[in-house]
Amino acid sequence: MLPWLTPTLQDDARQERVAQLREVSLSQLVRDDVLDRILNGTLVPGQRINEPDVAKRLQVSRVPVREALRELVSSGLVVARKHSGVFVRELDATEVRELYALRALLDGYAGRCVAQLTSRPRARLVTLLDEPIEAMNEAAHALDVQRYYRENLRFHWTIVDGAGNTELANSYRGVVQKLHLARLKNLSHDSGMRRSIAEHQAITQALRDGDHALSERLMVAHVDDAFDRLAPAQATRKPRAAPPSKKETHP
Repeated sequence: MLPWLTPTLQDDARQERVAQLREVSLSQLVRDDVLDRILNGTLVPGQRINEPDVAKRLQVSRVPVREALRELVSSGLVVARKHSGVFVRELDATEVRELYALRALLDGYAGRCVAQLTSRPRARLVTLLDEPIEAMNEAAHALDVQRYYRENLRFHWTIVDGAGNTELANSYRGVVQKLHLARLKNLSHDSGMRRSIAEHQAITQALRDGDHALSERLMVAHVDDAFDRLAPAQATRKPRAAPPSKKETHP
């Protein structure tokens, strides 16, 4: 399972997990639960996270809920507004552009690292890329944008994870989690799946050939193209007016 798309737990399973981990870290459990609900779209950008509701649903006190929300504020996925509460973060166009620029650098570096692996590990990794490409083809044929997006993420994470660089993986996870907030509101507008698949296939071939310069260049160009495909939908969204005299702060 991708680190930014966690499986949704049913209420009974969630409560059982609370009981099992009660002695470990309740704030971590709450954080993971809220993160899950943000990344699977149950909590949408701009939506208020109701602290008492979270505590009641997970059968915990409000103390670990506050701790978890502070951590999520630090991660940039939620924002706290004084006298208003905690809300799922909404990214503006500038933030999205900057995150895509950073993601392009990280993807490019991951592609270079993987292309420089020795033959056997590189061949094993490239074989793993065939499955998400096939699934993306099926999703494109069915016009299933949600599935296409999931498989697209799996393709890229396979490369990032295969680079074997923990700091790269952690940075990439943070960037993609934030971008996920923008993608959730724009998936219905996505287009160019066939073109994107061709780009994934070209990347895979460059990795197979061990061409590190071409792999890096194709990865960067692919992410830049992905932003270009997203930008028109992003531009059509009207920015949400900030409430007067509401300043963002820590909960």
